[in-house]
Amino acid sequence: MSKTLPPFKYLVTFDAAARLGSFSKASEELSLTQSAISQQLLKLEEILGQSLFFRNGKGVSLTAAGELLHETCLLYTSPSPRDRG
Repeated sequence: MSKTLPPFKYLVTFDAAARLGSFSKASEELSLTQSAISQQLLKLEEILGQSLFFRNGKGVSLTAAGELLHETCLLYTSPSPRDRG
């Protein structure tokens, strides 16, 4: 596993693809091409040394490493209870 932090934009792209289960839907949400989404996610996987997605014809699903990264992203991006009210 790399000790280099990935660029934040890769994590934003990862979160969109993980939530939506589709690179195409992530590209629409982020106003990027599907190719840009795919390239960013391949680079993220390269940086982390882990496959994050199972790619199939109807979309994508998360590997165990992808699930862990997504849970970690949610911890840092979700408002804390004190921020909600």
